[in-house]
Amino acid sequence: MSTAEIISTALVLGGSLVALTASIGLLRFRDTLSRMHAATKPQTFGLLLVLSGVGVRLGENVDVGMLVLAGLFAMITAPVVAQRIGQLAYREQRADSGLTRTPTEVATRDDD
Repeated sequence: MSTAEIISTALVLGGSLVALTASIGLLRFRDTLSRMHAATKPQTFGLLLVLSGVGVRLGENVDVGMLVLAGLFAMITAPVVAQRIGQLAYREQRADSGLTRTPTEVATRDDD
């Protein structure tokens, strides 16, 4: 294995682990604001690590430009969406209410 392959593999695996922790955070956190944080910050960082790993693997290929655009798009849109969700949850005063129920809680409450 070359050095570029080792670096690429490390970046892709690291990004995948960060994205996995973000998805676990979505399931584990109880309130909207914590879930919003888990959905945006580590998920975007994980995506950037994966895209960096793929960019290292591609080397001088033309497709690296598309990876850069995908990373920029994620960095621009994720904070805006998170800010809007947080603002809506705060405005509706529902940051700690029914928006935070898990699918299991919804199913058990609907059966009652």
